[in-house]
Amino acid sequence: MSGRAQLMWDEAVTGYDFGPDHPMDPVRLALTRSLVSAFGLDQEMDVVSAKPAGESTLRLVHREDYVAAVKAASADPAGADGAYGLGTVDDPAFAGMHEVSALIAGQSVGAAEAVWRGDVLHAVNFAGGLHHAMPGGASGFCIYNDASLAIARLLELGAERVAYVDVDVHHGDGVQAAFWEDPRVLTISLHEHPRTLFPQTGWPEETGAAAGEGAAVNVALPAGTGDAGWLRAFHAVVPEVLAEFRPQVLVTQHGADTHFEDPLAHLAVSLDAQRAVQVALHELAHEHAEGRWVALGGGGYAVVDVVPRSWTHLVAVAAGREIAPEAVIPEGWRQEVFARTRMLAPVRMTDGRWPVGWVGWEAGYDPADRLDQAVLAARRAVFPLRGLLP
Repeated sequence: MSGRAQLMWDEAVTGYDFGPDHPMDPVRLALTRSLVSAFGLDQEMDVVSAKPAGESTLRLVHREDYVAAVKAASADPAGADGAYGLGTVDDPAFAGMHEVSALIAGQSVGAAEAVWRGDVLHAVNFAGGLHHAMPGGASGFCIYNDASLAIARLLELGAERVAYVDVDVHHGDGVQAAFWEDPRVLTISLHEHPRTLFPQTGWPEETGAAAGEGAAVNVALPAGTGDAGWLRAFHAVVPEVLAEFRPQVLVTQHGADTHFEDPLAHLAVSLDAQRAVQVALHELAHEHAEGRWVALGGGGYAVVDVVPRSWTHLVAVAAGREIAPEAVIPEGWRQEVFARTRMLAPVRMTDGRWPVGWVGWEAGYDPADRLDQAVLAARRAVFPLRGLLP
């Protein structure tokens, strides 16, 4: 197995563009790619473009009639009327939508294949992580669910236990739905509570069904949760469940929209805490999955100040070339940001919160604390189903 990491990239993924007034501005992908280059990380990894996901691959997760509807809306965007979630405010139809969505899915599937074959230990597709797309419909800015497709491909290749950890501010509902009854896939999602945020799912009581009972884990965090609470919740749930499950591969989704500057949600997490979770997941991949790690992007709508820095840290962690939080961002990149967006770029790779402090669960909990209540609810719902003490 190669020790090198792989970065999945094709310039054409920036064509995933819902229009000038949509929050998911593809400039976030272009700026991330150029910041990765500014730090020389692309010299430390294999930069690869995979082919778009074909019909048979898409149908590992998506219904045939839905794929046909995406193709039709892609060819005639004006004809999309909201059926299958296409042509809505969240998911406007655009020309070429099928092709670019299949390309992004192909990068995640290609990443999974490379890691499973042993070509590389880690692979990153920060254009991926489109975790809301359902088997039969678009949802939440997501057309094809590349995360689910990568996992389905791993199962097709013979994986018996795949763990998926989603730290986007929104619940990873599409991935959970795709594997709701499948005991081979453990889905763990930490997200803002469904009472206050789309998609209004991800309650702790959602634990899977049939043979998959106990294979869905949901930690629903109160709005306003900051660094210490977010890290406490992560470490109170994720390592213990992963240790019991013993995954052969770890697939992770790193939506940057938990950040306090994100305009679409209500958590108060810093870039430094996001980096701490990236490091923790990298370590957990080595501890439980022999290092096999597929890392994806996701949400994130502070497209200049947050997303490029967060995902460049992710790429750096995967490449084994961590960037110090206090590192100064290269001037050339900052000039590019201003030229593209007329916005001032950040100066350093930190929000000034490093090192981030948090108190471990083993130190005890406060039953009156809302964050601890959220953790307790998740542990009580799923831990006994997995033979663990809540």
